[in-house]
Amino acid sequence: MKIDIHTHIMPDKMPNWIRKFGYGDFIHLEHRNCQACMMKGDTLFRVVENNCFDAKERQKEMDETGVTMQVLSTIPVLFNYWAKPKDGLETSRYFNDHIADTVSKTPDRFMGIGTLPLQDIELAIQEMERCVTELKMPGFQIGTNVNGENLGEEKYFPFYKRAAELNCALFVHPWDMMGQSQLQKYWLPWLVAMPAETSRAICSFIFAGVLEKFPALRIAFAHGGGSFPATLGRIEHGFNVRPDLVAIDNAINPRKYIGKFWIDSLVHDPAALHFIIDVIGQDKICLGSDYPFPLGEHQPGKLIETCIPEKELQEKLLYKNAMAWLNLPVS
Repeated sequence: MKIDIHTHIMPDKMPNWIRKFGYGDFIHLEHRNCQACMMKGDTLFRVVENNCFDAKERQKEMDETGVTMQVLSTIPVLFNYWAKPKDGLETSRYFNDHIADTVSKTPDRFMGIGTLPLQDIELAIQEMERCVTELKMPGFQIGTNVNGENLGEEKYFPFYKRAAELNCALFVHPWDMMGQSQLQKYWLPWLVAMPAETSRAICSFIFAGVLEKFPALRIAFAHGGGSFPATLGRIEHGFNVRPDLVAIDNAINPRKYIGKFWIDSLVHDPAALHFIIDVIGQDKICLGSDYPFPLGEHQPGKLIETCIPEKELQEKLLYKNAMAWLNLPVS
């Protein structure tokens, strides 16, 4: 059994929100000459394959790679946090309804987590409540920052409080990477800034006391926790030697929070997989492939299956830890 917690999907049809709202860089999809083109207005943003929106194609590829279930989330470029709040709510509802509809047609192969207009906390909570009560979603994907603001800002605490009350899982995915304007060559935003962005989010949660104040939150981070596992020693050392700068909102050593959150397994390297198991713990790593994108693991779970001979540990990484994060009964 394999549960892939890190997969992205989009609708095959979307409104042209730039025309409707009259501003912004909203994405819509156009089908041109047998290609599916993600468009920003009249400008091509990215060409995607059918598996990005065709559920039947996804199921075929899941069968080919032995994936039992995908946890569906929207593509981070569709967060639209920069939009006017009411417009961000409209786009979020559209994507959430699409994911819920996809799940309803094949609930034995898909689970869905929603997206929220985090630029307005009240609207985000409103949509979170709708998704949980009406669409029966177990959780939500959020970005590593909201328009440049760290996730540890106090303004987001009511959102975390309500998410914990609703028993939601949160999946934190990098987007709008810091410093990317200086890193355009060599695909460096994706190779360098993305891992740093995930560490930024983890550290923000820890140092702002989010994990301390809301211990019931079940949070998972993408891409093997980014650069956090490899730099934990440096982070802890900074906490110890400059508490006047680091420990100003939370005086608890960051290493104490190991075991309090999950990461996915997407590290592409046997030594790195063993390393994150040693650092983060074998109970806190879930299979995640970043399907269907090029930087993902093209045969989800292959790294785990080839590097981890112990059956019990394999099962934890391939599906049992995901079930714990999603609060599902583990058989």
